[in-house]
Formats: sequence, structure tokens, C-alpha cells
Amino acid sequence: MTASLVRGRGLWQFAPMLTLPNLLTLSRILTVPLLVALLWPAELGARWTTGYAFAFALYCLMGITDYFDGYLARAQGAVSRLGIFLDPIADKIMVGAVILMLAATRDIAGIHIAAAMIILLREIAVSGLREFLAGLQVSVPVSRLAKWKTAFQLIALGALILAGAVPQFPFVQMVGIATLWAAAILTLVTGWDYLRVGIKHMD
Repeated sequence: MTASLVRGRGLWQFAPMLTLPNLLTLSRILTVPLLVALLWPAELGARWTTGYAFAFALYCLMGITDYFDGYLARAQGAVSRLGIFLDPIADKIMVGAVILMLAATRDIAGIHIAAAMIILLREIAVSGLREFLAGLQVSVPVSRLAKWKTAFQLIALGALILAGAVPQFPFVQMVGIATLWAAAILTLVTGWDYLRVGIKHMD
């Protein structure tokens, strides 16, 4: 009866896509507005350590789901085209939203905005390049250096959010800024690697 009801509504074809890994990926996308909302009062100039603390906890939870959606998809043999499509989108939406909010709250300010912009622009450029290469059926594997870039990037943003929750520990902010620049440098290196591959397939 349930199956016929779903089929009658024309949704039956989506049922195989609603695997646990895909649901975890979708949860990361749907959680981004909540993460932004928790940081928003600081953008208005309010002292909001509680919001930062909840935002950091939510950020960590999103990072955990990022690990487990890929792990479960491989372990269960449930790797799907939807998951392959959504996973990088979820990552870029989260990174972009956090960078913009931390810039708005001035947790990233001054010359450090340059590092944030390098990361943000690279995410946009590489997404466009991957789409272009996908149309040519050319895959670009993720290098080990790119994985290090992602690790530094996630640590940097997490540390900068945590710094807002524990302003009495300024070294947390210093760790965030240092790893942000490390991520930006690796972003330039790996971005150039992707660009070199793309240029080879351009007329």
C-alpha cells in the first residue's frame, strides 16, 4: 500500500536516492542556514559567545557527517550519482557561508581577508572547471596536497568559530589565522594544478 501510494504520487523513482549517505549530505546543506543564524548576532555587533559555541558544535557535527556519508556510501556499496553531485556542493556551500559570516563579524579582517578570498574564489573557479571537464568526460582526481588543503581549511574555519566562543584564549584565533593562510597557499598550488589540466583540454 505504501509503495503504491509513493508510486501514485510520482515519487517512487526518488526512493533509491534516499540512502543514509545521501540524507547525511542533504542534512549538511539544510544545516547551513542554522549555522549562519547562530553567528548572525555577532555581525550586528552583539557579544555572542553562546552562539559561537553552538555554531562550533554544529560545525563539528557537519564535519563528522561529511566523513560518515562518504564512508557509509563506500562500505554499503551505495555510492550514487546524486551523492557524487551533492557532496562537493555541500562542502562549498558550508565553506562559503562560514567565510562570508566570519568576514562580516570581523573574525577575519584586514589583510587576512585576502586569504579568505583566495579560498573562496578558488572554490568557485574549480567548480566551474570541474563542470567544464565533466562535459568532456575528463575526471580530475583529488591530489594528496588538495586533501591537506581541505584539512587546513576546515581546521582554520573551526578554530575561528571557536575563538569567538572563547575570547579569553587568543591563541585559538592565532591558530585559525595561521591555518587559514596555510590553506590559502595550498589553494593557490592545487588551483594551478587543476588549471593546467583544464588548459590542456581547451581549444
